[in-house]
Amino acid sequence: MKAHVLESVFPTNSNPQGNLFGGTMVAWMDKAAGYAAMRHARSVVVTAAIDRIEFAVAVKVGDLIDLLAEVESVGRTSMKVKVEAFREDPIGQGRELCTRGQFTLVAIDQTGRPTPVPDLESS
Repeated sequence: MKAHVLESVFPTNSNPQGNLFGGTMVAWMDKAAGYAAMRHARSVVVTAAIDRIEFAVAVKVGDLIDLLAEVESVGRTSMKVKVEAFREDPIGQGRELCTRGQFTLVAIDQTGRPTPVPDLESS
């Protein structure tokens, strides 16, 4: 299962040099991972771990961030979700992978307890 999120980098998202805060990127990636996991599990999900994040390219105020999240594997109640973030100049100066990461999310029931998720083939 996949999810696609588009965000815009505003001055309130950046440091004095005009670079996107890393924590803001992580929050956006976590949101995209959550959407992909919810779509797969058809359940509420919570983030259990952020397994790895790699920041490769600086993101500037005015850039668009295109986040692509995909459930790559599932356990009994957990899902590993890969997220790739691409920066785009909205005026048309290209697109490049700027950040990638892997998140572990767990499906929960109405009581907040882990609940089983379908196999990847079932989605």
